[in-house]
Amino acid sequence: MTVQISYLGDPNLHFWLTRSVARTVRVNLSDALAVGRLTPRDYADMVTNCRRCPHVETCTAWLAENAAGAQEVPAHCANADLLNALVEELGATSLH
Repeated sequence: MTVQISYLGDPNLHFWLTRSVARTVRVNLSDALAVGRLTPRDYADMVTNCRRCPHVETCTAWLAENAAGAQEVPAHCANADLLNALVEELGATSLH
């Protein structure tokens, strides 16, 4: 039996990266939880997906370039599909 050990990035960093990417596309993850669109498990999985992602430098550069907001999450993001779906589904309910 072969065991594969993979490095997971810092939980605090990736928690904030996940929230920041969501905020950049004007999705409030707390609101998504409150309306039942995300479960706590979904949220935890998002952070774990981010922790596994090799594109941290690309992500932080994208966040810096899109500080004023973006229409969608870029494809390199481990959570792009879910976050872009939330943009479509939640629309103005999650905008601040």
